[in-house]
Amino acid sequence: MSKENEEFSTEIVQNGGSLSFSVRVRPRMPDFLSSVNLKYVKLGYGYLITHRLYLLMMVAPPLLAAFVAHLGNFFTWQHLSHQALFISPLFFFLLYLYIDFTPRSTYLLDFACFRPPNQYKVSKAEFIELARKSGNFNDTTIEFKERVLKKSGIGDETYMPKGVFRPGYRTSLKDGREEASMVMFGAVKEVLSATKVRPNDIKILVVNCGILNTTPSLSSMIINHFKLRHDIHSFNLGGMGCAAGVTAIDLARDLLDAYPSSYALVVSTEVVSSSWYTGNDIDMLIPNCFFRMGAAAVMLSNFRLHRWRAKYELKQLVRTHKGMDNRSHKSIHQREDSEGRKGISVSKDVTEIGGHALKANITTLGPLVLPVSEQLHFFTNLLFKKRKTKPYIPDYKLAFEHMCIQATSKKVLDEIQKNLELTEEYMEASRKTLERFGNTSSSSIWYELAYLEFNSRVKRGDRVCQIAFGSGFKCNSVVWKALRNVKTPKCSPWFKDE
Repeated sequence: MSKENEEFSTEIVQNGGSLSFSVRVRPRMPDFLSSVNLKYVKLGYGYLITHRLYLLMMVAPPLLAAFVAHLGNFFTWQHLSHQALFISPLFFFLLYLYIDFTPRSTYLLDFACFRPPNQYKVSKAEFIELARKSGNFNDTTIEFKERVLKKSGIGDETYMPKGVFRPGYRTSLKDGREEASMVMFGAVKEVLSATKVRPNDIKILVVNCGILNTTPSLSSMIINHFKLRHDIHSFNLGGMGCAAGVTAIDLARDLLDAYPSSYALVVSTEVVSSSWYTGNDIDMLIPNCFFRMGAAAVMLSNFRLHRWRAKYELKQLVRTHKGMDNRSHKSIHQREDSEGRKGISVSKDVTEIGGHALKANITTLGPLVLPVSEQLHFFTNLLFKKRKTKPYIPDYKLAFEHMCIQATSKKVLDEIQKNLELTEEYMEASRKTLERFGNTSSSSIWYELAYLEFNSRVKRGDRVCQIAFGSGFKCNSVVWKALRNVKTPKCSPWFKDE
């Protein structure tokens, strides 16, 4: 193992009743500049070629105009006017075929992120104090949580259901449903108010939550509460981790293609009270330190005329799954400890595994978003580079004006910034979201976009890339293009407390 890809770390090992310390070497996020997997480059160009019909439709109008102009050189306008009875129906028939076969765009009308009431706000010091008073954790566990929180990048104003600190707490469906109802209903109510869409007009509903999966489902809870239409196409995604928010967008887009001129509502959340771990296994305590309450609701549409009222247009979406590799598959998984307490186990290699998934994703995404000049530079360098020199990695800052990278932890954000050579400006939304709201799982990328909107950073034509990671192991990315200057919204989770 090369020196640049190693780091030393201490870990606590428990053998029976005794504790010992050991030093181990574990890999960090892979160096993106060390190699390029051409399989993913080819995959990206494969995605580009599959859109050839769309490209044909884009160039058809200018070609048709040139053809008509060319006909004018052979026929006089007087001669053509005599053929109007034949040409007019043909023209409108061709126009109909063009409009009908041109793929519909998916528009993001608006979105909303829920901010819990102040009674759920908890500082890092209060978190540790409540954990100590609960009696659920031993002294070694408390010390570990203190160290993690100190380096986490999380601030003192995040939100948690404080009921999880009750002595002898056990996860229950009642607590889970109450938390899910509060955050989901709050986000949906805000997005309905912002878009002025009536609940009965929503044709498609997609809800994602990793841990809590009830009967009836979370999607059914929303249908019941807001009295959505009886023939709604509803889906509930579970167990897919933090990347499920982008997966839900992908599913909603496919459903909109199947049902033109429709609205799709996507709700992304995670329920902290259901993922909370009350044991003392070190590798199962990380989610306790980072996960916080939150939810986002996104209203999508593929009405053609909504281009003039929507905020964003969906341009590209790439999903990468590394589940065929056992190490990646088991890097984040729910299990029970020796005492039967459920929790989410996080492997010490998860940063490296996430790095490989991210590398595969952006390599696939590159041909779809990078300027032609950057792609030519990349291939020229690849073909004519010397053997021992590192390949040229395209500058992804040329592809996007803004990036919303899931607010997982300070360490992960630091590694991504280093490998992609991003400036602090590109990382600001992610770091501020981690500090203010913690890791809200699949909704995190929406709190980041809300931060950009609150600060009036998004201008017409800007491209925003959202990147999320999830168990499995997955890395998903989606690119939006701003259709107008986005002003500070009337309702935002980033407004200061009154």
